[in-house]
Amino acid sequence: MTLTTTTSAAERRGPLPPVPALPPTPGQTVGPFFHYALPYDGDRQLVAPGIPGALLLHGTVTDGSGLPVRDALVEIWQADPSGHVVQRQGSLRRDGHAFTGFGRCTTDRTGRYAFTTLRPGPVEGGLPFFAVTVFARGLLHRLFTRAYLPLDGAEPDALLRAAGDRAGTLLCVDDEDGLRFDVALQGERETVFLHWPREGR
Repeated sequence: MTLTTTTSAAERRGPLPPVPALPPTPGQTVGPFFHYALPYDGDRQLVAPGIPGALLLHGTVTDGSGLPVRDALVEIWQADPSGHVVQRQGSLRRDGHAFTGFGRCTTDRTGRYAFTTLRPGPVEGGLPFFAVTVFARGLLHRLFTRAYLPLDGAEPDALLRAAGDRAGTLLCVDDEDGLRFDVALQGERETVFLHWPREGR
């Protein structure tokens, strides 16, 4: 009796050459899946509507053609009206009492988002602002920016001065509903976005 062995195609071919590291492609983006995974009850209501001091921070997210981005997600972080930066756990819960300074809102079919919140106070004497993060289709990473309250005669800080003639894209505008802050992802009125170094880089 004779025993024979077979050699697989992989064995005959030998080891494969190493695969070079490839840059990510547009298909490897962070979305769009925000409307399914990230919203939670009360996410856009940092405070209940109608309480003393409550205001609406709202706006529209648009793409490079000026069209609304209907499946973006906007997050804000802010100080409380006294300028205190809230640092407590449980920002994904709404108990009707605690102000966490964090909110999350998906855009609707018109690209609009809206938060019910309080007007932030100045932190350590600086200009008051909302820290804003935007997630949207086509982005490999989230975008960071600031939404400053209207200056009302105050001097621009270093960041606004550095933005030059685009500083207006970082300013909220008073309107009949509250404070409006539009986000343009690209185009002539593109919002100034901030670099946020990631850990390990």
